[in-house]
Amino acid sequence: MYRARVVKVDPLRPSDKAIEEAAGILRSGGLVAFPTETVYGLGADAFNSEAVLKVFKVKRRPLDNPLIVHVSSLDMLYQVAADISEQVVRALAIAWPGPLTVVLKRRAEVPAVVSGGLDTIAARCPAHPVALKLIEALGRPIAAPSANLAGRPSPTRAEHVIEDLGDGVDLIIDAEETFFGVESTVVDLVSPIPQILRPGPIGPEELEKVFGFRFSLTPYARGFSMYTGTPPSPGMKYRHYAPNKKLVLVEKGLCDTSTYLDFLINTLKTYSKELLALLATRETIEEVSRRLGTSIMYLTLGPRENLFEIARNLYSSLRNLDKLDSVSIAFSEGVEERGVGLAIMNRLRKASSERIVCEVG
Repeated sequence: MYRARVVKVDPLRPSDKAIEEAAGILRSGGLVAFPTETVYGLGADAFNSEAVLKVFKVKRRPLDNPLIVHVSSLDMLYQVAADISEQVVRALAIAWPGPLTVVLKRRAEVPAVVSGGLDTIAARCPAHPVALKLIEALGRPIAAPSANLAGRPSPTRAEHVIEDLGDGVDLIIDAEETFFGVESTVVDLVSPIPQILRPGPIGPEELEKVFGFRFSLTPYARGFSMYTGTPPSPGMKYRHYAPNKKLVLVEKGLCDTSTYLDFLINTLKTYSKELLALLATRETIEEVSRRLGTSIMYLTLGPRENLFEIARNLYSSLRNLDKLDSVSIAFSEGVEERGVGLAIMNRLRKASSERIVCEVG
C-alpha cells in the first residue's frame, strides 16, 4: 500500500529543504500534513479548488463543513478576507500569530468550496515555525483542517496523522507533539453580535482584552447543541473528536469536589460487570483507584489545576482508549469551564455519546 513520505524536522528550526519540498507539493496540487501550535493540519493551496476538494475527500469530510485558511501575516489576510475593520486589524496585531481564528467576509477570489459555499472565510495565523515557514515558502494561504478522519480525535503527533490518513497524504512533516493540543478559538466578526463559535486556548476574558468588546458564547461553543444549515466555522455541526469506544461524560455540574467524586464512583459501580476505562485527572484517579482498585483501566489527563496540560493530553488519551481492546465502555471526568477548560468541555461533549450530570441534593 502507498504510504505518505514522512520527513522529520526540528519544530523550532525546520530545514529549508523539507519546507521547500512541502511547498512544491502544495504548488502542484498535492496535500501536506504539517504541525501548528494547536493540532496537525491537512493542507492544500487555498486557491486551488481541486486540491481543496481532495482535502474533503481524504478526510471524508462533509462539503458543508468549512475549512480554516492559514496565513503567515496580516498582509496575507487581505488575500482571502474583505471589509476588515481597523479595530480588528489592531486586535489581530496583538493576537497573531496565535491560536485564534476569525470569521470575516470572504473575497470572491477564494474558491467557495473552502467555506462550504458561504460568503465568509475563517482565517488564522498559526504560531508555529513550521507552519509559518511553509506558508511563506508557498507564498499563498493554505486551507487546512485537522489532519484526521472526520469525526475522529484530532492529531497532536505525526503518528496520529499516519494512523488516519497515511495513504492519502503526499507528505507528512513530523515536528513532534503540538503545543496546545486543542484547536484554535474561533470568533465570528461578521454577525451583528460578535460570537465565540468554538472555544480554544484563548478564552473569553482574553478575547475581551484584545478586541475591546465582549463576545457572546453560543450553545454550539459549549457543545450543547449542533448547528443546522451550513456552519460558518468547523466544529459546530457534526460530531467531532470521538473515539470508537462508547464514551460517557460525567459532568460536575454544581456539585462540590467531594460530592462529585462520590457520584462518579457510584456511577462506575453500576457498570461493575463490564471492563471500564476512566479518563480523569491525576487526583481523581488516585481517589477512584483507592476506593475501586485496579479493575478499571486508567488514563491520566494531567493534574486537576493544570488545564493546559489536560488539553494537551486529551486527544492522545482518546486515541489510546481505542487501543484498549478489552474495554467495553469508557467514562470521562469533566473539568471546570474556565479558560481553556471551556474548550476541553466542548470537545468532551462532542466526543461523548452520553452525558451524566452530578446534581446537588
